[in-house]
Amino acid sequence: MEKKKLGPGNFIYPLPTTIVGSLINGKPNYAAIAYCGVFQNRPPMLSVAIGRAKYTNLGIKENKTFSVNIPSEEMAEVTDYLGLVSGRNVDKSGLFETFYGTLKTAPMIKECAINMELKLFQVIDVGGTNEVFIGEVIEAYADEKYLTNGLFDIGKIKPIIFCRHDNSYWKVGERLGSAFSIGKNFKSKV
Repeated sequence: MEKKKLGPGNFIYPLPTTIVGSLINGKPNYAAIAYCGVFQNRPPMLSVAIGRAKYTNLGIKENKTFSVNIPSEEMAEVTDYLGLVSGRNVDKSGLFETFYGTLKTAPMIKECAINMELKLFQVIDVGGTNEVFIGEVIEAYADEKYLTNGLFDIGKIKPIIFCRHDNSYWKVGERLGSAFSIGKNFKSKV
């Protein structure tokens, strides 16, 4: 069978659905963002690509801090709503119970399964439609109900997964095995 050409595109799956928070003129603002990923492990850093016109960018640049919040499946509707309206026109601060951690200027959402507060490290202009914000994770938070043996449990968190090409949300499937372990019994055929 011959592979079909799809043209250039970002075909990385899954994309996490996150809610990025920033403080703008003293008021929390939140945006649904799927272009978020691990930038490096030590120190822990994330990269978040956000459209240049997004209102959230103003707060990140103003305070040099932001949050990345991981919503659970039951938050799909309100999370999607955050991507449909702009904080320039709609006050999103009352949609959630907001709390602050160590940085004091990175609003986080109490209803989300995981919260991370980040100190802005760098903004990268790659010339496209987005600005890339790289931030160092200063602290992470979770309710006990989302942990197993003190660690985040993806089965309990039930994160929302985004599929870019058909603009749909998905649920996480079942566990395949332990990373850095299931490949130990692999036998090469070459």
